[in-house]
Amino acid sequence: MTKDMTSPSDQAGGTTVAMAVLNAIQNPVIMVDESGFVVFANWEAEAFFGASASHLARYRISTFIPFGSPLLALIDQVRERKAPVNEYRVDLSSPRLGQDKLVDLYVAPVLSEPGAVVIVFQERSMADKIDRQLTHRAAARSVTGLASMLAHEIKNPLSGIRGAAQLLEQSAIDDDRALTRLICDETDRIVSLVDRMEVFSDERPVDRMPVNIHSVLDHVKAVAKAGFARNIRVTESYDPSLPAVYANRDQLVQVFLNLVKNAAEAVGDRPDGEIMLTTAYRPGIRLSVAGTREKISLPLEFCVHDNGPGVPSDLLPHLFDPFITTKPNGSGLGLALVAKIIGDHGGIIECDSQNSRTTFRVLMPASKDASLEDATTASSTGPSR
Repeated sequence: MTKDMTSPSDQAGGTTVAMAVLNAIQNPVIMVDESGFVVFANWEAEAFFGASASHLARYRISTFIPFGSPLLALIDQVRERKAPVNEYRVDLSSPRLGQDKLVDLYVAPVLSEPGAVVIVFQERSMADKIDRQLTHRAAARSVTGLASMLAHEIKNPLSGIRGAAQLLEQSAIDDDRALTRLICDETDRIVSLVDRMEVFSDERPVDRMPVNIHSVLDHVKAVAKAGFARNIRVTESYDPSLPAVYANRDQLVQVFLNLVKNAAEAVGDRPDGEIMLTTAYRPGIRLSVAGTREKISLPLEFCVHDNGPGVPSDLLPHLFDPFITTKPNGSGLGLALVAKIIGDHGGIIECDSQNSRTTFRVLMPASKDASLEDATTASSTGPSR
């Protein structure tokens, strides 16, 4: 039913190298012959389709994708034109492949094999993750300029307003004194807001060193349990072999205090409310760092999970933008600041939210001097609950 596309003499040399290269690619790659049978699938393709290459080779590609999928039309188009075709945001969701299988497709002819085509799948989840991170960084840069302007244009006149209100308070009657006190309180509140925004204008290089993330998370948990999360169950599931993260410890504490505080506010007074902190090693994600030509690996994954009501779907794409908040008295700067700090470290932050399950996921680089065998401190000797 299928045929071998290579001769025995080819397989010893170049074919072995080609197979190694294709298996090293992080995107699913398959080859389909003129009859529609899958004659090659790299390792990522086996994972994508949930079947081994030998199993895939028994069937036509139409067996594994939804009925009437645009991919079939693309294959016919490439065969007819004998030229590559790109198609973006193709939905391959099905009971076989699973939900949310949105992919970009690259389909190209194999000129040495009439009718054969190569198909490369790029899952949109990863592409969207990078796009969102770049958007978050652009938003942080916009707030940087706004913060500098506000600090100069607002704080100076506010000090004059507050001084005038204090002078009026000295000669005001009791009924009017409450109004002058209100003026002082509100100007103090605005100054505090501007002070928070000034953090965005700090463009100094981040002072980083190898940091044990588990000691950071344990510190954050201790602070939370002593205050805003005292009535909420906080659990951990740590990877004890995790290497050190290359970061600024104080800024990491600020990031995770913010995320845990948000989780605590989302959980609220629910009797079954729970916050979970997790760490894991996830190789394979690489990101270009702004201002350099270097591509760094982001293998360290730190998550804050909660079982609150979740983030509204219309708000989720803009969650890390400035001034976006669901809190009645919130400023909408907390998560924007978190995104800036993680971006300054060359990392990624994202949010996945469904009913009763929200996860803030931080991906960061490991310390250049760290290895997977580096032992963490006694605070993270193994998974705990």
